[in-house]
Amino acid sequence: MITVHHLNNSRSQRVLWLLEELGLPYDIQHHQRDAATMLAPPALLKVHPLGKSPVIVDDGTTVAETGAVVEYLIERHGPGRLKPAAGTPELLRWRYWLHFAEGSAMPPLLLTLIFQRVATAPMPFFVKPVARGIANKVLDTLVRPNLKRQLDFMESELSGRDWFAGADFSAADVMMSFPLEAAAQRAGLDARYPKLQAWLQRIHARPAYRRALERGGPYDFVND
Repeated sequence: MITVHHLNNSRSQRVLWLLEELGLPYDIQHHQRDAATMLAPPALLKVHPLGKSPVIVDDGTTVAETGAVVEYLIERHGPGRLKPAAGTPELLRWRYWLHFAEGSAMPPLLLTLIFQRVATAPMPFFVKPVARGIANKVLDTLVRPNLKRQLDFMESELSGRDWFAGADFSAADVMMSFPLEAAAQRAGLDARYPKLQAWLQRIHARPAYRRALERGGPYDFVND
């Protein structure tokens, strides 16, 4: 039996979804973020030295990092499923988006969150104008333009196809869900991106996605 160490409002929601898509049985160990710091609890350090989620334990094998977990589950438990055939252009796209999700899509989203918090954080009145000015300058000149390039690129890549790897839904779409849900909630994925919005509607309508929400508990990155 696979055990998922699931942190609320985190990347591990994708692992639950993938398991539901594959129809695999699993247990969940729920971990809650600290309400003040939003950090993972110390209990996760007993599971993995970095104390982060997702982590799965499968028959004594511990696997961390979302992309590594996704590839492990596909190779170990889902051969031929949610992954294009070897030697096809779709497989190259699949690999690209599997890594793009964390390597390219997430950094500007994390920077957006960090600098937005800096701009609104409580601090001495004489420091606030300077800190806010610096944070807004970085957001306006570096972070938001980079994020816009990312979203424009993703929007264009869905022209002529419903899913990121090609004509069929795959684990690449599972990986891309978290950054695009975060962008929709917090970083400007709006009506300028109809294809990305339609893609979000498609994944949210999938029965396996809905089942994962029911099992994982509250998830602030989706409203429907």
